[in-house]
Amino acid sequence: MKRQHVQSSALQSVGYDPENKVLELEFRDSGGVWQYFKLPASVYNKFIHAPSLGNYFVTRIKGKYREMKVA
Repeated sequence: MKRQHVQSSALQSVGYDPENKVLELEFRDSGGVWQYFKLPASVYNKFIHAPSLGNYFVTRIKGKYREMKVA
């Protein structure tokens, strides 16, 4: 999945596949890449436009969608 660089202290890059509803995040500190499944486009749009991507991730995504470490 193609990811775009983002301005965030927690995240290095973000990608989203709207057809499969998969969010892919590359984290700065760990450098790990995780995917989050069945994430609606509406949630992705709110996330990508949030003032703090890290805060939105922790409060609205983490633990609420099935996740898998891919790298």
